[in-house]
Amino acid sequence: MAAGQDGPRRVLTAVDRAARAAGLRPGLALAQAQAMVPGLAVIAADPEEDAAALTRLAAWCLIYAPLVAPDPPDGIWIDVAGAAHLQGGEAALLATLRRRLARAGYRVRVALADTPGAAWAAARCLHPETVLPPAGQRPHLLDLPLWALRLAPDTVSGLAQLGLTRVAHLVDQPRGPLRLRFGEEPGRRLDQALGYAPEPLAYLAPPAEHAVRLAFPEPIGAPETLARVAGRLCAMLAEALARHGLGARRLDLVFRRVDGLDQAVSVGTARPSRDPAHLARLLTERLPQIDPGHGLDEARLSAPRVERLGARQLAAPGEEPDPDAMAELVDRLVLRLGPGRVFRRSPVESEWPERAVRRVAPLSPATGVTWPADLPRPGRLLPVPEPVAVLAALPDAPPTAFTWRGTRRRVARADGPERIFGEWWLAEDEVA
Repeated sequence: MAAGQDGPRRVLTAVDRAARAAGLRPGLALAQAQAMVPGLAVIAADPEEDAAALTRLAAWCLIYAPLVAPDPPDGIWIDVAGAAHLQGGEAALLATLRRRLARAGYRVRVALADTPGAAWAAARCLHPETVLPPAGQRPHLLDLPLWALRLAPDTVSGLAQLGLTRVAHLVDQPRGPLRLRFGEEPGRRLDQALGYAPEPLAYLAPPAEHAVRLAFPEPIGAPETLARVAGRLCAMLAEALARHGLGARRLDLVFRRVDGLDQAVSVGTARPSRDPAHLARLLTERLPQIDPGHGLDEARLSAPRVERLGARQLAAPGEEPDPDAMAELVDRLVLRLGPGRVFRRSPVESEWPERAVRRVAPLSPATGVTWPADLPRPGRLLPVPEPVAVLAALPDAPPTAFTWRGTRRRVARADGPERIFGEWWLAEDEVA
């Protein structure tokens, strides 16, 4: 339990699950709580340290997206627009984030929606891992209680006295009488949740040492102008990275709109790179996701993930392919097809055909493992077994013909069968 001052009283500011089961709750007077639960363990609340810890956790979340803002006392905003593809999609990003935080000892609920207000409500009222469809938050919000709109407790109580307890009750109410009695908050929070009103957030500045910035005397917004800005920023950043002998593995490009909202895109690279032309091409592929609104007045490009990259000798004609050129091709394929669709197959020392190959990163180094040349194996296995009707002269004789997918084929030569034994060095459940 944590306790702090509320005017002249000392009250509970946070309770654990066991305390809630005993009837304790935040806001309860400490003397009353100690009377209800003798021997209650209480620590002094430290709001400043709590806020600092939340900010540190929000800064850690910058590994997932360039736009992150703490939402005291217990929330974090993450704008994943333009960055979810780096984690395999929105659902995969949420699952990875929740799993990693759980390993660190945090019990969290995560949600993704078009607006911060809808995401806040979904995370607290719907499934612990919710992805609302684009432009589809309205039907999911209507049945939620009014506190899901982040209204003050007094406002929620006052609306409940009028019979308004759900978001749907507030949608059709005339704004004038509500404004006179409860102020602007109910209507503003409703519009923000439904996407009818903007909600600027105070995003954290990425702690990236390698970053460049451009400010514009006049707002910009044309696609070709954004592409030129991306190219200029990449040239500036590449020069800074070259001075430190580094290459970028991830780039975050953030545009600030004149209304205060930030628009961001992120790209990753298969190998460290500081080729400005290649990096600009990758960012240009993502620029259609930028909504300039009434104009953009600033652009920031940062490299939150970098690796050592020394000088390299260019390949002469007839020599081995340039590894940088191959990395650029992989980056462009990943950008267009998705991170999980570009890979290569690597041999595995296994006697089981279905276990003798695995997917690896397209540029991962060779392991030196190969298949035996004297072991003819099929080039690929079907993902689902298909029936084959076999005709043989005798029960144990090699087949003379078979019918597969409606086509009859004659067997000219047969070999085998090949007996495959279990791999005793693996656990039973791994072999199954």
